[in-house]
Amino acid sequence: MTGQHRSITYPLCVPTSRSVSLVTLGCARNEVDSEELAARLAAGGWALRNEGEDADVVLVNTCGFIQAAKQESIDELLEATDSGAKVVAAGCLAERYGSDLAGELPEVQVLSFDDYTDISGRLDDVLAGKQKPAHVARDRRTLLPLTPAERQEARPVDVTDLPEGVAPASGPRVLRRRLDGGVTAPLKIASGCDRRCSFCAIPSFRGAFVSRRPPELLAEAEWLASQGVRELVLVSENSTSYGKDLGDLRLLETVLPDLARIDGIDWIRVSYLQPAEVRPGLVDVMTSTPGVAPYFDLSFQHASGPVLRSMRRFGDRKRFTALVEQIRERAPEAGIRSNFIVGFPGETADDLRELELFLSEARLDAIGIFGYSDEDGTEAAAFGDDSKIAEDEVARRVSEFADLAEEIMAQRAADRVGTDVDVLVEAAETEVTPAQESDGRYEGRAAHQAPEVDGSVTLLSDRPLHPGDLVKARVIESAGADLVARA
Repeated sequence: MTGQHRSITYPLCVPTSRSVSLVTLGCARNEVDSEELAARLAAGGWALRNEGEDADVVLVNTCGFIQAAKQESIDELLEATDSGAKVVAAGCLAERYGSDLAGELPEVQVLSFDDYTDISGRLDDVLAGKQKPAHVARDRRTLLPLTPAERQEARPVDVTDLPEGVAPASGPRVLRRRLDGGVTAPLKIASGCDRRCSFCAIPSFRGAFVSRRPPELLAEAEWLASQGVRELVLVSENSTSYGKDLGDLRLLETVLPDLARIDGIDWIRVSYLQPAEVRPGLVDVMTSTPGVAPYFDLSFQHASGPVLRSMRRFGDRKRFTALVEQIRERAPEAGIRSNFIVGFPGETADDLRELELFLSEARLDAIGIFGYSDEDGTEAAAFGDDSKIAEDEVARRVSEFADLAEEIMAQRAADRVGTDVDVLVEAAETEVTPAQESDGRYEGRAAHQAPEVDGSVTLLSDRPLHPGDLVKARVIESAGADLVARA
């Protein structure tokens, strides 16, 4: 899975006698969850405070993906308890550990995803000193019927009355309140995951895969456009599974052009693609549809067939190389990123050589290298000790492949010098070098760069530009994965 961990505290000014500070950790899916929580809280009359301002309650939307993210969440909860406010833990860490987390942090009220529909009432109870027993963690994949059709019938229907400005005037209700501003926003297309990767615990606390229906997505996308959003990043645990529970495995190929036709939206970007499920038709749509960024966030995880089978995944170096070639035949400028795990139990020198060969052949635009570590409740954590690789050796492999990844990304960026790119302007820079005094400097991203994780473009322009402008520019320089371009 792709993960970028950060802390965001959102401002929201609504006069009221009850106030809450909302802190979000983890991935873009959590950001959407926080905006949905904010909509419910606004409907309940709560005001959200800026970081550092006094609040009655601090609600931390935690991440429970890997050890570093879990520790960051715990640190944030502990820091919040020093503020004098009531502290509430929600999100993945809270769902994953439930009463165990509450036992470790008795000063924190731990909530489940099941509490989200009445989050205002839950916080009212917290403010009143009513301590609700934390849930006992369980495998959420068992909470929905197993057949796709039954899952859709079991979807909860929200009947919350939302304040003016949260929902569009017509069409399906949009349960969301924009919090972070900016010209880019995530759009969640599904929740949960049906895959059984041996190293991943996410399905156990996020549940089985459930798609959102296209009219909901289109209504929310139109609303986001009305809020000044120019780029939508489609997020889920596995975007290539979108529509399978609606009876249409090719639904993403239909929805992408519909989203791209929405007035005000310049780019649609898809994240979290499972390589084994990427169909030729999807590649065609993503590389030929105006408004859909030719960008492929492919979850390869490794390139050795034996390691991938041990991970309970599909593919190998030859199949993955063929997929990369297929994409670049249709769109040579396409951006391709992926994450890889090294140090997986049983990984051999031959396996590492396969990964090295793949990275050298594929020359991806963005590469994340992570070291394996046991995750509670996963199949890989129960593998025999004789297959486990020592932590210092895992760290050595991470360092070696991270160096290779940096070199490949820099080479790929250098190859773009002299080419034309479309750049989405995100902000203006104030620093100007003497040689460029006549040029304004702006920060943005090209189509091959996703927000926050794939580098950026410093854009030079002799005319004023504004956040949200989409500008054609010529790349004149590269530095690592970053580019300098002239409008």
